[in-house]
Parts: sequence; structure tokens; C-alpha cells
Amino acid sequence: MLDPDTVRRVVRLALEEDLGAGDVTTDAVIDATTNAAGTFVAREIMTVCGLDVAGEVFRQTDAGLAFEARRADGQQARPGDVLAVVRGRARPILAGERTALNFLQRLSGIATETARLVGLVQGTGVQIADTRKTAPGLRALDKYAVATGGGTNHRCGLYDAILIKDNHWRLAGGVAEAVRRARAAGRPAPGAPVTIEVTNASETRAAIEAGAEALLLDNMDDVTLREAIAVARGHAFLEVSGRVTADRIPALAALGVQRLSVGALTHSVRAVDIALELEAA
Repeated sequence: MLDPDTVRRVVRLALEEDLGAGDVTTDAVIDATTNAAGTFVAREIMTVCGLDVAGEVFRQTDAGLAFEARRADGQQARPGDVLAVVRGRARPILAGERTALNFLQRLSGIATETARLVGLVQGTGVQIADTRKTAPGLRALDKYAVATGGGTNHRCGLYDAILIKDNHWRLAGGVAEAVRRARAAGRPAPGAPVTIEVTNASETRAAIEAGAEALLLDNMDDVTLREAIAVARGHAFLEVSGRVTADRIPALAALGVQRLSVGALTHSVRAVDIALELEAA
């Protein structure tokens, strides 16, 4: 679920960025008394996400606008399907048009791609997860979109899980020492695992022996990855990261790991094609 306060804050900042002192074009050409009806229309196949965010955009441009979702987040849409309708004064609809579309297209793009990749591992029990490679300021929304598409949210930030990256353990004196320090420091939540990033079988063995409960098998070629999995299988939760692309996912899912993390879900999202068609009302 999206936190309403987070949505309000993110939308407010987006509108401030776009509107500044006001929509000078609309104010110049559209009479203040003009009313309009706007229809959000899908232009391609997609998993819909972000309708509540789009609705919040119009609540903030004019609380008197009526926004009606015709789909629910997580539902599929095809070209020509109506996703939502907004009605009321034309000026505030136009003022929020681009911001609403930006959110709806981005979040639906993330959900659509996530659903596609989740489909590639269907029946295997393997999770498709996101990373912290989200748009600054939009992490909560980006991760919501991943979950809407059937993906798994990794840690939300640096505060809620221990994940020892390679830079951490190099500075700490090695894999084993970093794991020892993390285990001694306590957990951010009861039962939360100590996860460490490793890049080969030797580092994997050191992490297991030191008591790591989850391993991030990062940027390994196929041979190295199989060697590391052979060492760790049955001893830790295994997650593969780095170069996890659609063409590799079926083979990676068959290796006996529990999770595949895909930064591209959020850092390289392709916004889906959605139009807002306006008519005088």
C-alpha cells in the first residue's frame, strides 16, 4: 500500500516543479469558466499502476475536480481501454495533465516490465526483486509499482536491512571480518538476515563460514556462479544480481537460487504510452 502522506508530498513537489508561479499558457488561452472532461486511454498493453497518484494530482490542482478510476492498479489494459476520467474546470485539469501522466506512465511502465519478468519465473518459486536504483524522491512509488507487477521489494533503504557490499568488506578487512562485525552489531529487525555481496566461490565460502545468512551473488559469469552456488546451497538464502536480463532469467532461475534482483526495473524503466484526451464539457 502507498502511504497517503508520501503520495501527497511527492505530488506537491512535482506540481511545484512544473507549475512554478502558474500555467501561463492555459491562463492565457482558456477561459476560467470553461469545463472539460478528460479521459486517460491506454495506447498499448500494460499493467496499470499509479491511478491513486494521478488522482492526487488533480485533488491538489483543484479539490473540486472529479477523478474516477476505471481500472484498478495491477489490472491489465489493452490499447483503447479507458483507465480513468477526470471532470471539472479545464484550467486545473490542464495544469495537472503532464504531472499525472508522468506518474501514471512511469509507474505503469515499472509494473508492466516487472509482470513480464515475473512471468518468466512462474512456477519456479524464484522471486524477482527490485533494488535501491530508484529515481531520487520516488522510491516509495517505484517500489509500489514493482510490487503491483508481482515483484518483491528488496530493502527500502539503508536503514531497514544489513547488506554488506564489496566496498564495505574491503574497508572492514575482508568478508569474514565484515560478517563478524555485522552479526555483533545486532539486527534492524528481529530475524533480519545478515546479507553480504560476494563475487566468487572463495568469498562465498568465507561468508558462509562466518555465519552470513543470505548471499548476494553479484556480477558472476555462469561458471563462477555455479561454483558459488555449489558452495552455498543449503547454507544461505541466495540472490543473484548484476546482468540479470530477461534472456538470462529462465536459466538463472533453474540454478537453485531464491531471488533474482533487477535494477533495470526502476533505473531503466520505459514509460508506457497513455494519453489524456480532453473535450469541452
